[in-house]
Amino acid sequence: MTLSQHNQTTSPLTSDSSHHWVLALSCLDQPGIVHSISGAVVQSGGNITESQQFSSEDTGRFFMRLQVQSPATREEFEATLLPITEHYGMTWKLDSVGRHTRTLILASTAQHCVNDLLFRQRSGQLPIEIPLILANHPTLERTADFYGVPFSWQPVNSAETKAMFEDRVRSLIEEHSIELVVLARYMQILSPELCEELSGRAINIHHSFLPGFKGANPYKQAHQRGVKLIGATAHFVTSDLDEGPIIEQDVMRVDHSANPAELVAIGQDEESRTLRRAVKWFAENRILLDGDRTIIFR
Repeated sequence: MTLSQHNQTTSPLTSDSSHHWVLALSCLDQPGIVHSISGAVVQSGGNITESQQFSSEDTGRFFMRLQVQSPATREEFEATLLPITEHYGMTWKLDSVGRHTRTLILASTAQHCVNDLLFRQRSGQLPIEIPLILANHPTLERTADFYGVPFSWQPVNSAETKAMFEDRVRSLIEEHSIELVVLARYMQILSPELCEELSGRAINIHHSFLPGFKGANPYKQAHQRGVKLIGATAHFVTSDLDEGPIIEQDVMRVDHSANPAELVAIGQDEESRTLRRAVKWFAENRILLDGDRTIIFR
Protein backbone atom coordinates (compact mmCIF):
# COMPACT_ATOMS: atom_id res chain seq x y z
CA MET A 1 0.00 0.00 0.00
CA THR A 2 1.40 3.38 -0.97
CA LEU A 3 1.62 6.40 1.28
CA SER A 4 -1.93 7.68 1.61
CA GLN A 5 -4.47 9.19 3.87
CA HIS A 6 -8.15 8.52 3.29
CA ASN A 7 -11.35 9.88 4.82
CA GLN A 8 -14.80 8.52 4.14
CA THR A 9 -18.17 9.17 5.70
CA THR A 10 -21.38 7.29 4.98
CA SER A 11 -24.88 7.33 6.44
CA PRO A 12 -25.29 5.29 9.63
CA LEU A 13 -27.75 2.43 10.04
CA THR A 14 -31.04 3.44 11.55
CA SER A 15 -31.76 0.27 13.54
CA ASP A 16 -32.24 0.96 17.24
CA SER A 17 -30.66 -2.44 18.00
CA SER A 18 -27.32 -1.51 16.39
CA HIS A 19 -24.14 -0.65 18.24
CA HIS A 20 -21.74 2.09 17.18
CA TRP A 21 -18.15 0.89 17.46
CA VAL A 22 -14.81 2.63 16.93
CA LEU A 23 -11.90 0.45 15.85
CA ALA A 24 -8.33 1.82 15.90
CA LEU A 25 -5.46 -0.37 14.70
CA SER A 26 -1.88 -0.42 13.47
CA CYS A 27 0.44 -3.05 12.00
CA LEU A 28 3.20 -3.48 9.44
CA ASP A 29 1.95 -2.22 6.09
CA GLN A 30 1.14 -5.08 3.71
CA PRO A 31 -1.44 -5.98 1.06
CA GLY A 32 -4.97 -6.96 2.00
CA ILE A 33 -5.46 -5.12 5.28
CA VAL A 34 -8.33 -2.87 4.23
CA HIS A 35 -10.03 -5.71 2.33
CA SER A 36 -9.83 -8.01 5.35
CA ILE A 37 -11.13 -5.42 7.81
CA SER A 38 -13.94 -4.45 5.44
CA GLY A 39 -14.86 -8.11 5.12
CA ALA A 40 -15.10 -8.43 8.90
CA VAL A 41 -17.41 -5.41 9.00
CA VAL A 42 -19.65 -6.98 6.35
CA GLN A 43 -19.59 -10.32 8.19
CA SER A 44 -20.78 -8.56 11.35
CA GLY A 45 -23.65 -6.93 9.43
CA GLY A 46 -22.03 -3.56 9.91
CA ASN A 47 -21.87 -0.27 8.05
CA ILE A 48 -18.80 1.98 8.06
CA THR A 49 -19.80 5.48 9.17
CA GLU A 50 -16.27 6.94 9.26
CA SER A 51 -12.98 5.67 7.84
CA GLN A 52 -9.44 7.06 7.97
CA GLN A 53 -6.16 5.37 7.13
CA PHE A 54 -2.49 6.22 6.75
CA SER A 55 0.65 4.39 5.62
CA SER A 56 3.92 5.63 7.12
CA GLU A 57 6.90 5.58 4.77
CA ASP A 58 9.15 6.32 7.77
CA THR A 59 8.29 3.22 9.79
CA GLY A 60 6.52 1.01 7.24
CA ARG A 61 3.44 0.79 9.42
CA PHE A 62 -0.23 1.07 8.53
CA PHE A 63 -2.75 2.94 10.69
CA MET A 64 -6.53 2.87 10.50
CA ARG A 65 -9.53 4.18 12.41
CA LEU A 66 -13.07 3.07 11.64
CA GLN A 67 -16.46 3.82 13.09
CA VAL A 68 -18.86 0.99 12.45
CA GLN A 69 -22.56 0.69 13.14
CA SER A 70 -23.47 -2.97 13.58
CA PRO A 71 -26.01 -5.21 15.31
CA ALA A 72 -23.08 -7.33 16.54
CA THR A 73 -22.21 -7.24 20.23
CA ARG A 74 -18.67 -6.49 21.35
CA GLU A 75 -17.98 -10.20 21.82
CA GLU A 76 -19.35 -11.04 18.37
CA PHE A 77 -17.44 -8.25 16.61
CA GLU A 78 -14.21 -9.09 18.43
CA ALA A 79 -14.56 -12.76 17.46
CA THR A 80 -14.91 -11.70 13.82
CA LEU A 81 -11.89 -9.42 14.03
CA LEU A 82 -9.58 -11.72 15.98
CA PRO A 83 -8.36 -13.95 13.10
CA ILE A 84 -7.50 -10.83 11.09
CA THR A 85 -5.72 -9.03 13.91
CA GLU A 86 -3.68 -12.15 14.67
CA HIS A 87 -2.81 -12.74 11.01
CA TYR A 88 -1.47 -9.21 10.55
CA GLY A 89 0.01 -8.87 14.06
CA MET A 90 -2.13 -5.83 14.77
CA THR A 91 -2.17 -3.57 17.78
CA TRP A 92 -5.84 -2.69 18.07
CA LYS A 93 -8.59 -1.34 20.27
CA LEU A 94 -12.36 -1.67 19.97
CA ASP A 95 -14.50 0.83 21.86
CA SER A 96 -17.98 2.32 21.84
CA VAL A 97 -18.38 5.64 20.03
CA GLY A 98 -19.07 8.38 22.57
CA ARG A 99 -18.09 6.38 25.66
CA HIS A 100 -16.59 8.67 28.27
CA THR A 101 -12.94 8.03 29.09
CA ARG A 102 -12.19 7.84 32.82
CA THR A 103 -9.68 10.60 33.44
CA LEU A 104 -7.55 11.59 36.44
CA ILE A 105 -6.44 15.22 36.49
CA LEU A 106 -3.18 16.14 38.22
CA ALA A 107 -2.84 19.82 39.13
CA SER A 108 -0.78 22.31 41.09
CA THR A 109 -1.92 25.94 41.43
CA ALA A 110 -2.64 27.11 37.87
CA GLN A 111 -6.38 27.20 37.24
CA HIS A 112 -6.83 27.79 33.51
CA CYS A 113 -6.37 24.27 32.14
CA VAL A 114 -8.25 22.59 34.97
CA ASN A 115 -11.16 25.02 34.70
CA ASP A 116 -11.36 24.56 30.93
CA LEU A 117 -11.39 20.75 31.16
CA LEU A 118 -14.07 20.79 33.87
CA PHE A 119 -16.24 23.27 31.98
CA ARG A 120 -15.96 21.41 28.67
CA GLN A 121 -16.67 18.09 30.37
CA ARG A 122 -19.76 19.42 32.15
CA SER A 123 -21.07 21.10 28.99
CA GLY A 124 -20.77 17.87 27.02
CA GLN A 125 -17.92 19.03 24.77
CA LEU A 126 -15.38 16.54 26.15
CA PRO A 127 -16.20 12.82 26.28
CA ILE A 128 -14.43 12.23 29.59
CA GLU A 129 -15.45 11.31 33.12
CA ILE A 130 -13.44 12.86 35.95
CA PRO A 131 -13.77 10.93 39.23
CA LEU A 132 -11.09 13.00 41.00
CA ILE A 133 -8.60 15.87 40.82
CA LEU A 134 -5.35 15.23 42.67
CA ALA A 135 -3.05 18.18 43.37
CA ASN A 136 0.08 19.03 45.31
CA HIS A 137 -1.48 22.29 46.58
CA PRO A 138 -4.98 23.07 47.95
CA THR A 139 -5.41 26.08 45.65
CA LEU A 140 -7.92 24.57 43.22
CA GLU A 141 -10.26 22.98 45.75
CA ARG A 142 -12.93 25.68 45.31
CA THR A 143 -12.77 25.29 41.52
CA ALA A 144 -13.32 21.56 41.83
CA ASP A 145 -16.17 22.11 44.32
CA PHE A 146 -17.86 24.50 41.89
CA TYR A 147 -18.04 21.72 39.28
CA GLY A 148 -18.90 19.04 41.83
CA VAL A 149 -15.71 17.05 41.23
CA PRO A 150 -13.95 15.42 44.21
CA PHE A 151 -10.64 17.05 45.06
CA SER A 152 -7.69 15.78 47.05
CA TRP A 153 -4.26 17.17 47.66
CA GLN A 154 -1.02 16.25 49.35
CA PRO A 155 2.28 18.14 49.36
CA VAL A 156 5.27 17.23 47.23
CA ASN A 157 8.32 18.84 48.79
CA SER A 158 10.81 16.01 49.16
CA ALA A 159 11.78 12.71 47.60
CA GLU A 160 9.70 10.92 50.23
CA THR A 161 6.54 12.97 49.67
CA LYS A 162 6.98 12.68 45.89
CA ALA A 163 7.04 8.89 46.21
CA MET A 164 3.93 9.03 48.41
CA PHE A 165 2.14 11.22 45.87
CA GLU A 166 2.97 8.87 43.03
CA ASP A 167 1.83 5.87 45.05
CA ARG A 168 -1.46 7.73 45.53
CA VAL A 169 -1.69 8.20 41.76
CA ARG A 170 -1.22 4.45 41.28
CA SER A 171 -3.89 3.59 43.83
CA LEU A 172 -6.38 6.04 42.30
CA ILE A 173 -5.78 4.59 38.83
CA GLU A 174 -6.58 1.16 40.22
CA GLU A 175 -9.52 2.29 42.36
CA HIS A 176 -11.24 4.36 39.66
CA SER A 177 -10.27 2.33 36.57
CA ILE A 178 -8.45 5.37 35.17
CA GLU A 179 -7.68 5.27 31.43
CA LEU A 180 -6.07 8.69 31.00
CA VAL A 181 -3.96 10.88 33.29
CA VAL A 182 -3.82 14.59 32.41
CA LEU A 183 -1.09 16.80 33.82
CA ALA A 184 -3.07 20.05 33.75
CA ARG A 185 -0.12 22.30 34.60
CA TYR A 186 0.99 19.87 37.31
CA MET A 187 4.38 21.41 38.05
CA GLN A 188 6.25 18.31 39.16
CA ILE A 189 8.43 15.88 37.21
CA LEU A 190 7.12 12.33 37.31
CA SER A 191 9.56 9.57 38.15
CA PRO A 192 10.87 7.41 35.28
CA GLU A 193 9.06 4.45 36.83
CA LEU A 194 5.67 6.17 36.79
CA CYS A 195 6.31 7.53 33.28
CA GLU A 196 6.89 3.98 32.10
CA GLU A 197 3.73 2.74 33.82
CA LEU A 198 1.68 5.51 32.19
CA SER A 199 3.26 5.19 28.74
CA GLY A 200 0.78 6.23 26.06
CA ARG A 201 -1.92 7.28 28.51
CA ALA A 202 -0.60 10.40 30.23
CA ILE A 203 -0.76 13.83 28.56
CA ASN A 204 1.18 16.94 29.56
CA ILE A 205 0.87 20.57 28.45
CA HIS A 206 3.48 23.31 28.48
CA HIS A 207 4.14 26.69 26.91
CA SER A 208 6.02 27.01 23.64
CA PHE A 209 9.05 28.79 25.09
CA LEU A 210 10.88 25.57 25.94
CA PRO A 211 13.79 25.10 25.70
CA GLY A 212 14.54 28.81 25.13
CA PHE A 213 13.13 30.31 28.30
CA LYS A 214 13.33 27.89 31.21
CA GLY A 215 12.75 28.36 34.91
CA ALA A 216 10.79 31.11 36.59
CA ASN A 217 8.86 33.82 34.72
CA PRO A 218 9.20 32.51 31.17
CA TYR A 219 6.71 35.11 29.92
CA LYS A 220 8.77 37.93 31.44
CA GLN A 221 11.83 36.49 29.72
CA ALA A 222 9.87 36.26 26.46
CA HIS A 223 8.71 39.87 26.78
CA GLN A 224 12.28 41.05 27.38
CA ARG A 225 13.41 39.20 24.25
CA GLY A 226 10.52 40.54 22.16
CA VAL A 227 9.00 37.23 21.10
CA LYS A 228 6.54 37.35 18.22
CA LEU A 229 4.88 33.95 18.69
CA ILE A 230 3.24 32.40 21.74
CA GLY A 231 2.00 28.85 21.73
CA ALA A 232 1.59 25.58 23.57
CA THR A 233 2.46 21.91 23.12
CA ALA A 234 0.52 18.88 24.34
CA HIS A 235 2.44 15.61 24.34
CA PHE A 236 2.56 12.18 25.89
CA VAL A 237 4.58 11.96 29.09
CA THR A 238 7.89 10.12 28.93
CA SER A 239 10.95 9.96 31.15
CA ASP A 240 12.61 12.43 28.74
CA LEU A 241 11.31 15.70 30.18
CA ASP A 242 8.94 17.50 27.79
CA GLU A 243 10.15 15.39 24.86
CA GLY A 244 7.36 12.82 24.53
CA PRO A 245 5.44 12.24 21.27
CA ILE A 246 3.71 15.48 20.31
CA ILE A 247 -0.09 15.35 20.07
CA GLU A 248 -1.01 18.95 19.33
CA GLN A 249 0.59 22.38 19.07
CA ASP A 250 -0.92 25.82 18.60
CA VAL A 251 0.47 29.31 18.25
CA MET A 252 -0.65 32.94 18.21
CA ARG A 253 1.24 35.96 16.87
CA VAL A 254 1.98 38.83 19.27
CA ASP A 255 3.91 42.09 19.01
CA HIS A 256 5.78 44.64 21.10
CA SER A 257 2.60 46.18 22.51
CA ALA A 258 1.78 43.16 24.71
CA ASN A 259 3.03 43.45 28.28
CA PRO A 260 4.04 40.38 30.33
CA ALA A 261 0.58 40.03 31.92
CA GLU A 262 -1.07 40.09 28.50
CA LEU A 263 1.41 37.49 27.24
CA VAL A 264 0.51 35.26 30.18
CA ALA A 265 -3.22 35.55 29.37
CA ILE A 266 -2.62 34.73 25.70
CA GLY A 267 -0.38 31.82 26.61
CA GLN A 268 -2.90 30.38 29.06
CA ASP A 269 -5.63 30.49 26.41
CA GLU A 270 -3.35 28.62 24.01
CA GLU A 271 -2.48 26.03 26.65
CA SER A 272 -6.15 25.42 27.47
CA ARG A 273 -7.18 25.01 23.83
CA THR A 274 -4.25 22.79 22.95
CA LEU A 275 -4.71 20.50 25.95
CA ARG A 276 -8.45 20.28 25.35
CA ARG A 277 -7.97 19.08 21.80
CA ALA A 278 -5.39 16.49 22.84
CA VAL A 279 -7.68 15.10 25.54
CA LYS A 280 -10.65 15.00 23.16
CA TRP A 281 -8.71 13.13 20.48
CA PHE A 282 -7.44 10.62 23.02
CA ALA A 283 -10.94 10.02 24.36
CA GLU A 284 -12.23 9.49 20.83
CA ASN A 285 -9.43 7.00 19.99
CA ARG A 286 -8.00 9.31 17.32
CA ILE A 287 -4.35 9.13 18.43
CA LEU A 288 -2.05 6.30 17.35
CA LEU A 289 1.65 6.10 18.13
CA ASP A 290 4.17 5.77 15.30
CA GLY A 291 7.49 5.50 17.11
CA ASP A 292 8.34 8.91 18.54
CA ARG A 293 5.51 10.69 16.74
CA THR A 294 1.74 10.47 16.65
CA ILE A 295 -0.81 9.81 13.93
CA ILE A 296 -3.92 11.92 14.55
CA PHE A 297 -7.16 10.99 12.76
CA ARG A 298 -9.15 14.19 13.29
